[in-house]
Amino acid sequence: MIQVRVLGIALDPARQHIVLLKPVLDEPGEGLVLPIWIGVQEATSILIAISDEHAPRPLSHDLMKTLLDTVGARVDRVDVTRIDDGTFYAELSLATATGQRVVDARPSDAIALGVRAGAPIFVAEAVFEDAGIPAATAEGHDEAADEAKLDEFKRFLDEVDPEDFQG
Repeated sequence: MIQVRVLGIALDPARQHIVLLKPVLDEPGEGLVLPIWIGVQEATSILIAISDEHAPRPLSHDLMKTLLDTVGARVDRVDVTRIDDGTFYAELSLATATGQRVVDARPSDAIALGVRAGAPIFVAEAVFEDAGIPAATAEGHDEAADEAKLDEFKRFLDEVDPEDFQG
C-alpha cells in the first residue's frame, strides 16, 4: 500500500468531478497521480474538508464523523483496495470499543470521512499501476486557463453571424 494525500478536486473534459490522489513522498511533477471519478456532493464534501471549511449545516460526512465520535469510534485509515472494470473499491478501518472493524465503502465517501478524521489514506500498488496517470499531466492542468478559453469561445458564439460562414 502507498500512502497518499488528496492533491485536489478537478473536472475532466466532460465536466465530471475527479479526486486526485498523490503519493506523499513524491515531489511535484514526479510519479503518478490517481484520478478517481466521484459525484458532485462528494467532491463538495472533500473540498470543504481539505480547505478546513465548514458547511452551514452538517453534510453527510460530517454526520458520519459525529456519529463515530459519539460512540467512541475513530477512523484509523482509508484504503483504496482495488479497481474492477473501472470501479474503485475502498475500506475504512475503524477503531471501536469492541475492537478493530473494517467497513466496505465507496472511495469518495471513505476519502471525505478520512480527511475529516485526519486518517491516513492508502492506495494499493496494483491500483496505481492500473489507473495512475503521470503527475506532470495532472498537476500541469490549469482550470483557470480552461475557463478563460471557454469564456472566449462563448463570446465568439454570441457575436458570430451565420452569414460570416457563407462563401
